[in-house]
Amino acid sequence: MNRSGYSDDCETWDLIRWRGAVNSAIRGRRGQSFLQELASAMDAMPEKRLIANELHVDGAYCTLGVIGAVRGIDMAAIDPYDRSFIAETFNIADALSAEIMFENDDGGMYGETPEQRWKRMREWAAENIKMPEVACAGNTTVKTA
Repeated sequence: MNRSGYSDDCETWDLIRWRGAVNSAIRGRRGQSFLQELASAMDAMPEKRLIANELHVDGAYCTLGVIGAVRGIDMAAIDPYDRSFIAETFNIADALSAEIMFENDDGGMYGETPEQRWKRMREWAAENIKMPEVACAGNTTVKTA
């Protein structure tokens, strides 16, 4: 099982409701604030690399782990598969926690490098920020709607 908890067993209406929850979590004030913080934290990373399936390992981070490091959260005490606890710890909706985990761990191509994962996730964050001046900050050039 992956960290996000996503599976192929989701029925049509369950999937529609879940995607609505994800979209609502991204569009909401709390989600937008988190994505802005995430984009800034990713831009500030000295090494633009992200790992999969863990929050933190030997100085390397997943997308959520980047925020944990900036906030000084002791990630060694967090189960990286407990998306609800992670959502509570990072003050985001469970749906957003799951979506970021899925995108980080499973959203890329097979054999993706940590550098490619960083670029993809930074672009994902930018695409979901509704404030273009924040979305395009840093080392990426992402066109926003």
